[in-house]
Amino acid sequence: MEEYVLTARDLSKGYGGCQALDQLSLNLPQGKIIGLLGPNGSGKTTFLKIAAGLLTPTSGEIQICGKKVGPETKALVSYLPDRPYFGRQTKICEQLDYFQDFYADFDRQRAEEMLSSLGISRQARFRELSKGNQEKVQLVLVMSRRARLYLLDEPIGGVDPAARDYILNTIITNFAPEATILISTHLIADVERILDDFLFLSQGRLIKGGCVDTIREDTGKSLDELFREVFSCLPNC
Repeated sequence: MEEYVLTARDLSKGYGGCQALDQLSLNLPQGKIIGLLGPNGSGKTTFLKIAAGLLTPTSGEIQICGKKVGPETKALVSYLPDRPYFGRQTKICEQLDYFQDFYADFDRQRAEEMLSSLGISRQARFRELSKGNQEKVQLVLVMSRRARLYLLDEPIGGVDPAARDYILNTIITNFAPEATILISTHLIADVERILDDFLFLSQGRLIKGGCVDTIREDTGKSLDELFREVFSCLPNC
């Protein structure tokens, strides 16, 4: 039987009169890089925050490696939010110290080696770095953990093509076979080369999912082309 790193059953989350997730059910198998794709307001960030233990669902359940989301699962999940999570005045060495103190699975040597290869000084302050290098530092920290589930929210948003290539290569080369990476992004054409599977969300519901290679073989379309076709036919997209 295939082991799932994450399972969600009838997961719903409401904000006042807005339903961000609506009876969402899905399974994430181990050893995959999976794209979580959908237009703005489709529920992607809400789902990632629930999986990371930062939000509580209104109803339904979600498990990480068979455990209910809570303090115990935070040791299994490495989360990259869509905005910086350290103050702009902090030094990179201080960020390394924080991860080393807070996460038992953090591989500081690996992080420092990647930062050195990028030419990023550990004494530099975060605000002194370009946006691309800020994105790289955050990804280096997140991917230097030995987690079972990596949740990446817009990891290549707003950076130049060269920075995107580095970030995508870092994602490919820095996770173990028993781990899973879930990437939320709007830049489908850029990331689809590294994706194994995909999930399309619309208004908090899973409307389509599957293997990226199968889509190419069966339809002759890229994932980006399929996305445009599917969402052009849906209301409010």
